[in-house]
Amino acid sequence: MKKEYDFIIIGAGPAGMTAAIYASRAGLHTAMIESGAPGGKLLKTNEISNWPGIQKEPGTQLAMDMFEHSTSFGAVYEYGRVKEIIDGEKKQVICEDGTIFEAPAVLVATGTRERLLNIPGEKENIGRGISYCAVCDGAFFRGQKVAVIGGGNSALEEAVYLTQFAEKVYIIMRRDVFRADKIVVDEAKKNPKIQIIQKAVPAEILDDGQHVSGLRISYPEDKREEILPVSGIFPYIGADPVTDFLKNMDVLDSHGYMKVNNSMETSVSLLYGAGDVCSKVLRQVVTAVNDGAVAAQDVFHKLKLS
Repeated sequence: MKKEYDFIIIGAGPAGMTAAIYASRAGLHTAMIESGAPGGKLLKTNEISNWPGIQKEPGTQLAMDMFEHSTSFGAVYEYGRVKEIIDGEKKQVICEDGTIFEAPAVLVATGTRERLLNIPGEKENIGRGISYCAVCDGAFFRGQKVAVIGGGNSALEEAVYLTQFAEKVYIIMRRDVFRADKIVVDEAKKNPKIQIIQKAVPAEILDDGQHVSGLRISYPEDKREEILPVSGIFPYIGADPVTDFLKNMDVLDSHGYMKVNNSMETSVSLLYGAGDVCSKVLRQVVTAVNDGAVAAQDVFHKLKLS
C-alpha cells in the first residue's frame, strides 16, 4: 500500500504535533505516523507545571489537547512503525507492515527512549513516582525524599536541582568512580541534602498500590540489602535517540542524535529533525514545540513559496 502526502511527520509527540498544526494550517497535506499513543514523553509525566499559561495539568491531558489540535486542520494520523527512509525526489517512508508513505518533505520527531532499570516495580510506577525529568517533576516532591540513579553529569546535576524541593536526595551509583565532571561532583558532594551511596544497585521499587513508597538497593560486594524510604525515583542511566531507521543516511552524530541547522533541516534536503531526537542542550516540551513550528514553516516556504 502506498500513500502520498506533501509532508510526513514521524512521531506524534509535542514536536510532531506542533509541526502538524503549522503545516496543515498552511495548506500542506500532512500525515503524522506514530507507533504508539500520541503524546510522547507527556504520557509519562504525571503533571506539567512549566507549560506557559497552564499552572498545572496532567501530562496525559496536555497530550490529548495537543493531539486534538494537531488534527483539527486536516492533518491525518497514521499508525505505523517506520523501518527505513529512502531519499529521492519524493522521500519514501517504509513501515514494518509494508506500507509506504511518500512525500517531498519528512520530519523525524521520534524522541528518545530511556534506558530502563529492568527491576521489579519499575514499569507499573512510571508516572507514579518514577520520573525521567527532574525539571518537569521535581516540584511535586517538595519536602519528600527521592533517589537519583546514576553517576554521570545528568544524574548529579539533576540531584542538585532536586535539592531545591526535596528534603533529602540519595544518589545511587553502581561503582565508586564518578563519570561526571569534577566541578559537578564537587557541587553534589558539598550539598548537605545529598547522600551518595556507592557500589550499590537498585533491586526493587516498592509502592503502596498508588505511588512509590521505597527503593530496595543491594550491595553486590557483601550481599547486603537496604530499603530507602523514598517517594520519588529519577533514573539517569542514559537515553537513546530513536533513530535506527536513519542509519543509512548521513544525518546522525556519534551518539545517534540528528544533526540539524537553524531551520531544523539535516544535510539531506527536506529531511528535518525536531524535539528530543536532535542534538541539543535542553530537551523540554517548550523546546520541542519550537522545533516543530520552525521545521513546518521551513517546509511550507520551500514547497509552496519557492
